[in-house]
Amino acid sequence: MNTTINFRYLNEPQMIEAGVGDLVRCTDVMEEALVLLRQGDYRMAGETGNSHGAMITFPEAPEFDGMPKDGPDRRFMAMPAYLGGRFGTAGVKWYGSNTENRQAGQPRSIHVFVLNDRDSGAPLAIMSANLLSAYRTGAVPGVGVKHLAKADAKTVAVVGPGVIARSVLSTTLALRPSIDTLTIKGRSVGSTQAFADWAKREFPQLVTITASDTIEEAIADADIVMATTSTDAAGSEAFPYFDKAAIKPGALLLLPAAARFDDEFVAQDNVRLVIDAHGLYEAWLEEYGPTAYQILGIPGSHWFGLVEEGKIPAAKIEEIADIATGALTPRRNDDEIILYSVGGMPVEDVAWATELYRTAEEKNIGTVLNLWDQPVLA
Repeated sequence: MNTTINFRYLNEPQMIEAGVGDLVRCTDVMEEALVLLRQGDYRMAGETGNSHGAMITFPEAPEFDGMPKDGPDRRFMAMPAYLGGRFGTAGVKWYGSNTENRQAGQPRSIHVFVLNDRDSGAPLAIMSANLLSAYRTGAVPGVGVKHLAKADAKTVAVVGPGVIARSVLSTTLALRPSIDTLTIKGRSVGSTQAFADWAKREFPQLVTITASDTIEEAIADADIVMATTSTDAAGSEAFPYFDKAAIKPGALLLLPAAARFDDEFVAQDNVRLVIDAHGLYEAWLEEYGPTAYQILGIPGSHWFGLVEEGKIPAAKIEEIADIATGALTPRRNDDEIILYSVGGMPVEDVAWATELYRTAEEKNIGTVLNLWDQPVLA
């Protein structure tokens, strides 16, 4: 009987070598994952198997020496999941987050991912996961771009230029090479200019890059709009507001972060509401109740509240997997406005981690480490 357990360690450069930045491939993998979710071949945390994960937060005034105190994005979080289909693995993304990290030249949150065999539970890999998380975050909106954006889209608008915006924009441009114009609305001149400089350097296809003073100005001519501003503790009144009069007919709005729309606009027949997966929003409503939208900022969590209030029919909220599989029409006409809400789920991390792990195995990327040859306790 062979009792040896080895696993593969992949640092960030090795993740890049394995293809973590292949955005088109990542988008296809995210599409597979979302279809498996629609079919039910998955499990996440919580009693219903739909929870985003478990989070450790801290008090504003800790009574114990050494305990961290509450602050912007100050938390630890574990995001476990199992995904079936051809993936057939389980895993957990574990990270600590603190905005003050940036003062030391580090990312706000620092991620690792552990991938496990679904039967034995043995570790298959431990991975650097900041890029894994960032690129899958951009690829889930990318599934919307793939199926819902106009094929000849020319202009993209970014509201909230930051790390998430970089990932979503990179994926969007990879999927729609026809885009040649970028407009940016940021909170400060510095962040906006830094994003513009990065975009100009990275994407030669962008002929025109401009900064806008208002959201209305930024999105007026945009075929694709991405709302990528962090949630504000002040609640929805402080979320970026998108006036229906400023939204171009036929626009696709990618919503992986805080955004606010008028309820009357959301209820209109020519406005289509699409989400990544029903289960996630139902779990959020169960966990947070009517405050889910105020805490999370994700527009889809508000739409489910509108359903409960009888302001929109449940059938108005569609899943992207039904569109990807052809059960629903991708785009009904050139003028319909599509709002695509994305919450982010650990099954997506499992999918991309499994894909990259198998590439690393095939190409012998990374370092094979030994857990044990013979367990002391068995």
